[in-house]
Amino acid sequence: MNNEKQIENLIQIYFECMYESSADKVHSAFHANAKITGYLEDGLEQMSVTDFANFVESQVPSPKEKGAAIRLDILSIEIAGNTAIARVRDDYLGMTFLDTLSLLKEGDKWSIYNKLFHVEGPSS
Repeated sequence: MNNEKQIENLIQIYFECMYESSADKVHSAFHANAKITGYLEDGLEQMSVTDFANFVESQVPSPKEKGAAIRLDILSIEIAGNTAIARVRDDYLGMTFLDTLSLLKEGDKWSIYNKLFHVEGPSS
């Protein structure tokens, strides 16, 4: 499988972690040292992978169990050797996010090394 397809699969796992409220999938998608950072209404949020996994897991019932609409648009993927940047737009918890994902390949495995998020507004 080529790098772009591997990254697309990783982004799908990333989306599923939130949609299914799965801490295991968070840990599968993110590098152990990753940071999740961005602005919400109450200001700057900065989380470790464990913090993010706990937050995602706390969303019960999950968006999937609630029958929430699925929205995941991969806007771009740029690969440079064993690093890459992906921009994705997704709906989560009633908001539309524009995420910039920094990716790192170690051995044969890609992981999300950092996530910067921007809330574009309420999801439609």
